[in-house]
Amino acid sequence: MMAVSWTKQDKVAADQLQERLTTIKELAAPEYESYEIIKDSETGEHYLHYAYMHKDVAAGGTEEQFHYLMPLENDDVLGIMFSEQPYTYPDHWHNRFLRNGPIGSYIWFDPGEVIEELDPEIVEMMTKLQELKASKQTDEESIRKILGE
Repeated sequence: MMAVSWTKQDKVAADQLQERLTTIKELAAPEYESYEIIKDSETGEHYLHYAYMHKDVAAGGTEEQFHYLMPLENDDVLGIMFSEQPYTYPDHWHNRFLRNGPIGSYIWFDPGEVIEELDPEIVEMMTKLQELKASKQTDEESIRKILGE
C-alpha cells in the first residue's frame, strides 16, 4: 500500500509522524528553539521542523513544547542547506504548515488566512511580542510590561 502524503490529510496523528520522520540536517538550536530539515521516509517529502519550548510564567513556570512542520519543495531544501535561504519562524513561514495540539494530532494552519482576520489591536500585540522575542528580553518583568500595554 502506498503512503498518503500528509498534505492531503486534515490532521495527522503524532505517533505516525514519529514513525515516519527522519532528520536530514539540524540547522540551528538557539535557546528554547530548534530547526531541522526532516523527511517523511515513506513519501520522500521534506519538511522544515521548528520546535520551541514555552515557559508559562502565569502557571508557575510550567514548560510546554510546540512543534511546527512546514512542507518544503526540493529547491527550498537545497536553498536552506547550501545557500543560506532564510527559514526562521514566523518571518519566513508564510505557507500552510502542520502544528501540534493537545489531542495528540497535528493540524494544518494557514498563517495568511489568520492575519487577514485579526483585529488590528491583536496584530499590534503580536508585533510587540515578536520584537520582545527578537530582543531576547524574555524575563518576567519585560513580559508583564508588554502585557500591561
